Amino acid sequence: MIAFRNFALRRGERLLLSDIDLALHAGARVGVVGRNGCGKSSLFAAIMGEVEPDRGDLDLPGRLRIASVAQETPSLPDPAIDFVLSGDTEVHAVLRAEAAAMAAEDWDAVAAAHQTLAEINGYDATARAGRLLHGLGFAADTHERPVSDFSGGWRVRLNLARALMMPSDLLLLDEPTNHLDLDAVLWLEQWLLKYPGTLLMISHDREFLDGLCTHTLHLHEGRAKLYTGDYTSFERQRAEHLRLQQIAFEKEQAERAHLQAFIDRFKAKASKAKQAQSRVKRLAKLTGTEAVRAERQIRIGFAEPVKLPHSLLRLNHVDAGYGDLRVLGDVRFGLEAGDRIGLLGPNGAGKSTLVKTLVGELPLLAGERTAHPDLQLGYFAQHTVESLHEGQSPIDHLREIAPGTATQEFRDYLGRWNFAGNRAFELVDGFSGGERARLALALIAWRKPNVLLLDEPTNHLDLEMREALAEALSDFGGAIVLVSHDRHLTGLVCETFWRVADGHVDAFDGDLDEYAAWLRARGTRSGDRAEAAASIAA
Repeated sequence: MIAFRNFALRRGERLLLSDIDLALHAGARVGVVGRNGCGKSSLFAAIMGEVEPDRGDLDLPGRLRIASVAQETPSLPDPAIDFVLSGDTEVHAVLRAEAAAMAAEDWDAVAAAHQTLAEINGYDATARAGRLLHGLGFAADTHERPVSDFSGGWRVRLNLARALMMPSDLLLLDEPTNHLDLDAVLWLEQWLLKYPGTLLMISHDREFLDGLCTHTLHLHEGRAKLYTGDYTSFERQRAEHLRLQQIAFEKEQAERAHLQAFIDRFKAKASKAKQAQSRVKRLAKLTGTEAVRAERQIRIGFAEPVKLPHSLLRLNHVDAGYGDLRVLGDVRFGLEAGDRIGLLGPNGAGKSTLVKTLVGELPLLAGERTAHPDLQLGYFAQHTVESLHEGQSPIDHLREIAPGTATQEFRDYLGRWNFAGNRAFELVDGFSGGERARLALALIAWRKPNVLLLDEPTNHLDLEMREALAEALSDFGGAIVLVSHDRHLTGLVCETFWRVADGHVDAFDGDLDEYAAWLRARGTRSGDRAEAAASIAA
């Protein structure tokens, strides 16, 4: 059991959490939720012993083994599978000792290492590491590649695999689905359901939380409240709690007014003095129930396109890929006004290749791409966020797009994207990942596109911003092609699905649950790894 008693946590001058009293029982799977900046990651740091509480106690069981995902991965020459295997420090140390003993031809030491491996169930460690890599989307031929060969997003997956490899009693996961695609998320969900220890997880993916959590820990305005149930259950319970709180507040305010009126009327009258005094005491004893304060909701939007032709973009018998590497063949895919298409497919099957081909970023290997003269693309990819200019503000970015536009018009527009007041003039250098993603979407929306091509737009976005994005996309009048691991967003926005697999793009007649069943029944084939191999070092 993990117990917080009168716990308070400060970061710098800011008091993040105070007066926390709660207990988390062994085996619970707890989703930790709350607005950005409320203290979720700081709470994890306190559990890890990286920060000291400002007040109170945090009690952890003795010899508690804690696993968490490292924030950075050094550029190592080690093979990926060895890096993951090193998460199990005991097995890794014995395997290294065995290798050294073999090299020295010290057969007694080799025999001792074999005995130790048998005692700690270490003989299947390499196979377990391989399964973790496979589940998170690494093709078999990449397992021996050096860690330094992998791009940033793939290194995040390596860190996650290493944490899962580590024997632990408590697993701390901070946004584990970022940089994963849908099938890796589905695999991770199933893996975590079998995890025997206690799980604490920060996530902005509500379907992921609903699929896993037995409890929800909500951090809000310096307080923490533990709810039984998944995220949807938490939302219902919290809504009911707020309703009852508002009723209690209104009832108390009416009683206060009634008591105060009596006191004001009779406090100077001798015959009523005792009654007035008793009401003064009663007034002092009222609990002081707080009114429910409405949280400011984010509202964003994509303006109506200036022009919206019916037939917008079409690929005719297209072969797509990278250089001599063909990823997709004979693609016949078209976009018309009002289309809302979700792209599904296993890791590395070619979803991003298809999107880049639609954008025109990749030259065609064969076939034809035809676009209407009035086509206006809005393209979001992970590199979109990375391409924001350091040393510039949101207004500076808009000025590059629309020179000559009045500053006040920029300010009004950015305010609608939650960059209100002076935030519009702050440098993006200090922005969080979620703020950068929000700004990137705002820059896309400014251009009034009639086609949105969105490749994992929700990485780093919090739950509230994801809901706002879902509403904005639902109201958008143009066409949408969406690749996302967020099943909630995909389910709300997309009306049809296309499956990218085995080098082909075909209409998928089913929903997300049917796709998950297809994925489990099919397994992952090596033929769907061309794009993943091409993107490793991207």
